[in-house]
Amino acid sequence: MRLAIDAMGGDDAPGPIVQGALEALSLDAELDLVLVGDEKVIHPLIDGKIDDGKRLSVIHTDQAVGMDESPAVAMRRKPNSSINVCWSLLAEDKVDGVVSAGNTGAVVAGGLMTRRFLPGIQRPGIAVQLPTMTGISILIDAGANLNPKPEHLFQYGMMGASLVRQVYGVENPTIGLMNIGSEDTKGNTLAKETANRFRNSFLRDRFLGNIEGRDICRGLVDVIVCDGFVGNALLKCCEGVLDFVVKRVAMELLGSLDSERQKAEEVLFGLYNQYHHSEIGAAPLMGIDGVCLIGHGGSDARAVKNAIRGAKKYRDVNISIVDDLSNDRNSSPTPAKA
Repeated sequence: MRLAIDAMGGDDAPGPIVQGALEALSLDAELDLVLVGDEKVIHPLIDGKIDDGKRLSVIHTDQAVGMDESPAVAMRRKPNSSINVCWSLLAEDKVDGVVSAGNTGAVVAGGLMTRRFLPGIQRPGIAVQLPTMTGISILIDAGANLNPKPEHLFQYGMMGASLVRQVYGVENPTIGLMNIGSEDTKGNTLAKETANRFRNSFLRDRFLGNIEGRDICRGLVDVIVCDGFVGNALLKCCEGVLDFVVKRVAMELLGSLDSERQKAEEVLFGLYNQYHHSEIGAAPLMGIDGVCLIGHGGSDARAVKNAIRGAKKYRDVNISIVDDLSNDRNSSPTPAKA
């Protein structure tokens, strides 16, 4: 699999990005990586660290989108930014996917500009994996679309279900709509119209209605649908709660132990690392004709390595999404307008 890596994207780029790419290459002989960024700072990081340079190349660009820049403004003023070049490589079918830990808005904007969407998909959505008491749930959207329409949210649920079925082996994934209450009467117009869209589709039997924030980690549904504003806030809240709970428990528990302290530390922080975002690496931008993975801005080499190595599992999801789009067109009694 050939991937374009946004070497300049991230809080601490390019160091951890390049290091993670090198580690991924050393672990997977089927990977072929293109590092996109300033060759003056990239080459010193790779010189002498790889035996075979055939699977690693560098495409130079001296422009990069900062983490605090306006995506729309930056994409216009920096046409040769590293993320723009990555998207161009995908649009020209020179790579199979893009991996970036850079400005999320800019990554999504790059997809919108190139129109590298699957046929029938109106807006891409970021799908993040959340741990639950029963395994995992996929939350979509986590920040790509802050002002969606009901049809966008419906397509997010459909794509999330395709992902869960294809990647995690759940034959009939269930879908829930994030809301302020489980009752059908709760929520704003967007929520109510989205719920009606699901109930009038081929997914009607798998749509379980509204869920609340406290239901996320209970694992009530396999796919959680929400707009990007709510999804991003939920994701960062979950990350913060995990960090707080583990560290607070460590302070109270480990402080009272003596002989078993080391064992308790290993168990506690092993659990913390298991659910940390670095273990997953990145979240897929669903609806793209190809693979696009968006990492945390603070991604370290471990996160980048895991993101790159995990890209393969998303290659066949698009086939499933296209099939589901066909199923919806053939079975929905009242198709929503675009």
